[in-house]
Amino acid sequence: MMESTSETITIAAEEHGQRLDRALAARLPSLSRSRLKVLILDGRVAVAGRTIRDPATHVNSGDSITVTLPAPEPAEPAGENIPLIIVYEDDALIVIDKPAGLVVHPAAGHASGTLVNALIAHCGASLSGIGGVKRPGIVHRLDKDTSGLMVVAKTDKAHRALGKQFADKIGSELKRNYLAFVWGAPERPRGTIDAPLDRHRYARDRRAVREGGRAAVTHWEVKERFAGPDGKPVASLLACTLETGRTHQIRVHLAHIGHPIMGDQTYATGFQTKISRLAPAARAALEALGRQALHAYRLGFEHPATGETMEFEADLPPDLARLRAALQAPLAK
Repeated sequence: MMESTSETITIAAEEHGQRLDRALAARLPSLSRSRLKVLILDGRVAVAGRTIRDPATHVNSGDSITVTLPAPEPAEPAGENIPLIIVYEDDALIVIDKPAGLVVHPAAGHASGTLVNALIAHCGASLSGIGGVKRPGIVHRLDKDTSGLMVVAKTDKAHRALGKQFADKIGSELKRNYLAFVWGAPERPRGTIDAPLDRHRYARDRRAVREGGRAAVTHWEVKERFAGPDGKPVASLLACTLETGRTHQIRVHLAHIGHPIMGDQTYATGFQTKISRLAPAARAALEALGRQALHAYRLGFEHPATGETMEFEADLPPDLARLRAALQAPLAK
């Protein structure tokens, strides 16, 4: 097994006052600045023996900086015996109902235990390699803590054809529908959010509505409204339809209109106090959820080999079904 390695440099006088990431990028050309930022944020850079996690930290002349490089991961993920909920499968593709908590493909911090590892074990040599060895067959993705339907290509031909359908073309026959439990109750029964998305200015793992970002359109419709013990609306169940497929799109868009998804620890932090407005059973169900209350319940596409229109639906998983029942309880007579 390969072990981690380290590089140590000493800051010269002319480098005094530079940002840490820039100083390292100049002295370690084999590592990109973005890679160095990740290493710093992961606590793998020490200045004078002290771990530094801020890439913008200024360095001083004579500082000794050590960068620890993690052992390289295998080029190809290995198959793992991870149970899959298979909704449909043929020679060209497989449709699965992904549980919350399952990462789609290997990445930093998730080298194993992913959907890709499970698919390799299940599909064997038939799994498509298009998209890179770390993402074989993957044409779209769901966040780790979002449950629901995904389609994966098993051949190169299927991967190319499905990839075209997921290419954010307005008017496409592709159907991507989600159920989201959100804070508050929209006044209108339905609406459209047309707001461009880009990386957050300061948080590398977040997205934000930003002028000049990539076009993003989400349609929503109120399916249910839930009252608290005081009889006033406290939450709603929305059906959302994606017209584009940006990272965190539904989560950011719903937060943008003032109705963030319940349980979302990234985009609903300003709504944490609203949990006190829930009935005890609903509060307990939300606290037990441990994730954003978002589920990809419907997926439709054209079969890449036959041209047949395929459409699948997945019921709410048990954790969201419990939340829904608990939210409905205050209305029961």
